[in-house]
Amino acid sequence: MMTDRELAAKVGEAMYAADRASRDFMRMELVSCEPGRAVMRMTVREQMLNGHDICHGGLIFTLADSTFAFACNSYNKATVAAGCSIEFLRPAHAGDVLTCEGVEQVLQGRNGVYDMKVLNQHGEVVAMFRGRSSHIRGTVLPADTAWPLR
Repeated sequence: MMTDRELAAKVGEAMYAADRASRDFMRMELVSCEPGRAVMRMTVREQMLNGHDICHGGLIFTLADSTFAFACNSYNKATVAAGCSIEFLRPAHAGDVLTCEGVEQVLQGRNGVYDMKVLNQHGEVVAMFRGRSSHIRGTVLPADTAWPLR
């Protein structure tokens, strides 16, 4: 039987392999996926800059949203966003390396609340994102996978 940590890592691997938007289009890296927590990283490229020559907010949002998805699916229960909000606190520029850490705050029944913190390579907070999750039917890995029940 897998531990919670092993299961979360396998869920992260499976989701990342299937996530063409995060992996191929955005070129995000999945740094870690643990129970109720995930870390992703992305380098801001020239193509990501808006008319103010800073990273488009929607792309920072996408980094946070993807990290949210990995964190809330880490228990191998199919989970989707029920709502979210973001606060942009400082701009990101071409060449910046953004790291997003998502942490579960509450998981109660089918619903969860997760906070994402997006930092630049200097440790400065670029954005804060809060997401509400909802479990739906299904699993990420096959249902017959041996895992601890939560």
